[in-house]
Amino acid sequence: MLETLKKDVYEANLEIVKQGLVIYTWGNASGFDPEKKLLVIKPSGVDYDTMGPEDMVVVDLDGNVVEGSYKPSSDTPTHRYLYKTYPELRGIVHTHSQWATTFAQAKQNIPPLGTTHADYFYGTIPITRPLNNEEIAKDYEWNTGAVIREIYENIGQTPLEIPGVLVAEHGPFAFGDSPAKAAHNAKVMEEVAKMAYHTAILSGGFKSMNKQLLDKHYLRKHGKNAYYGQK
Repeated sequence: MLETLKKDVYEANLEIVKQGLVIYTWGNASGFDPEKKLLVIKPSGVDYDTMGPEDMVVVDLDGNVVEGSYKPSSDTPTHRYLYKTYPELRGIVHTHSQWATTFAQAKQNIPPLGTTHADYFYGTIPITRPLNNEEIAKDYEWNTGAVIREIYENIGQTPLEIPGVLVAEHGPFAFGDSPAKAAHNAKVMEEVAKMAYHTAILSGGFKSMNKQLLDKHYLRKHGKNAYYGQK
């Protein structure tokens, strides 16, 4: 079942390790089939070096394991919440990568400071509010998805316009129209976090880039009038 998606999700999981975003088992990637309303996700706690595409777990949006010999990732409820809320998503990646997690732990967003950021994120990469004690004690992973939805509603944008978010005191989540794209965006988010950190040190703080330049760089790659790259 969903053999192509299993392979895509497996490869996205390997990619985030290859890109240095994950050590040990500190991360996961998933993909979503909107027709079957099923997601495929990495198994919980299984070493990246030993797993294969056949080890990916198929889960429905209610949390039932449809296929797989392993338990799905412990973050599966977060992925389920986000696919239910944003059915246009096809891939989600969660890591504890160093630079993006540093911003998450500091409870600071990542403002757009230059065109590298603007090519991928249409504005600030936002930080959620911290979960409260009740949210942590009951349905913690599900509530992690809820605070992600909350911050996107607050800024009036979607996970495909800003394909990355920082969960306060936790770490980054990245999104895409495929598992591979979500992994790609996770790497870009890590790099712009590192650039933002060093820019703040050099300049004594953050000053967001020219809005017209932000629009130019984002919209030349995204949307109906995009002209970057080949048709």
